[in-house]
Amino acid sequence: MIRGLLSVLLVLVAVSSSLAKPEKNIAKRGKRIPQTLSRGWGDQLIWAQTYEEALYWARAQNKPLMVIFHLEDCPHSASMKKVFAEDKDIQKVADEDLIILNLVYETTDKHLSPDGQYVPRIIFVDPSMTVRADITGRYSNRMYAYEPSDIKLLLSNMQKAKKLLKTEL
Repeated sequence: MIRGLLSVLLVLVAVSSSLAKPEKNIAKRGKRIPQTLSRGWGDQLIWAQTYEEALYWARAQNKPLMVIFHLEDCPHSASMKKVFAEDKDIQKVADEDLIILNLVYETTDKHLSPDGQYVPRIIFVDPSMTVRADITGRYSNRMYAYEPSDIKLLLSNMQKAKKLLKTEL
């Protein structure tokens, strides 16, 4: 009798724990749970939590990493965030072709601030962990800065990061 009850209990525990596990392939189903890691840059995108995690994902999936440095109370960051989140082409490329990370703090990797620490700043990193210093915005004094009017240039640079990845590595 006790064995029978233990067996039933184990089955119930196994069934309830399998129901509590989140779906691993949420992206393939087409519906995703919004993340707070997006910080408003695209709630339906999969965002890395840390720079180290993003580098791991980039290497494991052989995709370039796009790191967005911004501040919550910066008006330039806020306007760029709004345009980024509303642009369907940007969101599609970010979702399908890149590993993405947005940071409200500086990392210890000094390669991510080759021309200074300013926001918003967007840097691309290859899966080989090479910072792509050649993929820049249009400003000579802030080479990795983008403004809302530069959204097409950013999209082009996102595609360039993926294209160059395939031909160079």
